[in-house]
Amino acid sequence: MAVSAAAAEVPACPFRMSEDGIIRNPADLTSAGGLLKAAFTLVSERMHEQNLRECYVYESAAGAAEAPTLRLNPGDRLELTLTNRLTYVPLPLRAIAGFVPHDMAGMLPRAIPGDPCSGGAMAATSTNIHFHGLSIPPKCHQDDVLITSIENTDAPFEYKFQIPPGAPPGMYWYHPHLHGFSTLQVNGGAAGVLIVGGIEKVKPEVDGLPERVLIIRQEFKDPNSWLPGPNLLTLNFQPALYPRRRSPIIQMKPGAREFWRVANAASQAFLALQVVFGNTPQKMRLVALDGVPVRRSVDLTTITVPPAGRAEFIVKAPAAGQAARFQQAGFDAGAIGPINPPQELAKIEAPQEAAAPPPLVASPANSRAYVHPPPGTVTARRRLYFAEAANGTNGPTAFFLTVEGQTPKPFDAAAPPAIVTKVGALEDWTIANHAGEVHTFHIHQIHFLFLEVNGKKLPHPESRDTVILPAWNGAGPYPTVKLRMDFRDPNIAGTFVFHCHILDHEDAGMMAKMRVDPN
Repeated sequence: MAVSAAAAEVPACPFRMSEDGIIRNPADLTSAGGLLKAAFTLVSERMHEQNLRECYVYESAAGAAEAPTLRLNPGDRLELTLTNRLTYVPLPLRAIAGFVPHDMAGMLPRAIPGDPCSGGAMAATSTNIHFHGLSIPPKCHQDDVLITSIENTDAPFEYKFQIPPGAPPGMYWYHPHLHGFSTLQVNGGAAGVLIVGGIEKVKPEVDGLPERVLIIRQEFKDPNSWLPGPNLLTLNFQPALYPRRRSPIIQMKPGAREFWRVANAASQAFLALQVVFGNTPQKMRLVALDGVPVRRSVDLTTITVPPAGRAEFIVKAPAAGQAARFQQAGFDAGAIGPINPPQELAKIEAPQEAAAPPPLVASPANSRAYVHPPPGTVTARRRLYFAEAANGTNGPTAFFLTVEGQTPKPFDAAAPPAIVTKVGALEDWTIANHAGEVHTFHIHQIHFLFLEVNGKKLPHPESRDTVILPAWNGAGPYPTVKLRMDFRDPNIAGTFVFHCHILDHEDAGMMAKMRVDPN
């Protein structure tokens, strides 16, 4: 695909490896006076140590930064300009899932040439942005991923929206969501976090603590392969390859408490996170999941985070000289699921001279504390299921996410919505997994209340936007989860998607549309 003359001025990806191996927070961009304005350029490079690097580059007088953290408060406005200058396309042209998506053969030119909001072609050098977890309108220039397609010859494209005044304070994230190529671009590194301030008003135990932002990403050596590896987990872009290579280092003051905000920006890695002193996992105080403060803070020695999930918790540092590490303890994704072996993500060191990250910045005094939505009355009940079907002995697998009673088929952007409801609805969805691997369910625009697993009620349901579907073992009833879907916010009226957030499954068709009509 041709690139405009502006390509001569395209920035390069910043150098990702730190010389000393110490993990530091990403650069911050913070709202002022209720507004955050920023401009990114999305660029790509082919690298020797990996097949593809894709970078959100922010340039300022202080130099270039990759995928900075966007910090806003409830009610603030974000104006983000994205210039797409992707150039590299893997050959043969296909997504991580190992095939050209089923709907690519019929790609049409845009209805209006040069208008990213007119739909049409989606290619490996096109892009868009999904603001994962935010309850903002599913419209072009806000949070639409069905029609918006920004090509690498387009003028800078503006995203403009308001963080809802009642938004939950916590960690969200932004990433490309171009159907067929989400895996390719996210694996390249195109992902960052957005933090909505005010959590200290709901969880005063974090007030004033040093705040550590950690983004776990996943890189693939071969972007044309659907196989679960060889891959590489990184922590704030620092490779976690121990024992083959020295681990990244998290430095903490001895015995100090820190507030860690962790995003799983991997395309398929399930994470069982632990902080370990010697050989003993330590308690971590969980205060928020998927951007929402939990109703009950709880002490855990393992926090499981699916692809796209976020967890926010308080960690205590080791004593000076004590051996400690931050690790992925390993996760069983089922007989045919992606491999998630144990992996040391970073060593934790506690020298007396360690520099703590900056303290959590309090939200404005006049901002209101977040309140969980009231219970309400359930208006509908639905049943859905995940399923897979092999297309030949050695061929790729077709992936489906289907409403019971409808015909299973891969996602088709031209098909009518699988579900239609109205603003004000409060629905219970029971979702089954008919496959021998774990899936992870995510819905755009809303959070849901996680109620049950396999018919067993959870003692303390929490709000989530991404949840794990256990694998079926091939016998007996299919595993299920029950979720209470909250469509009461008029801000989310429109058409949007729900899907598996193992991104090669989503690219392969494990996604469906729904429409929420205004009252």
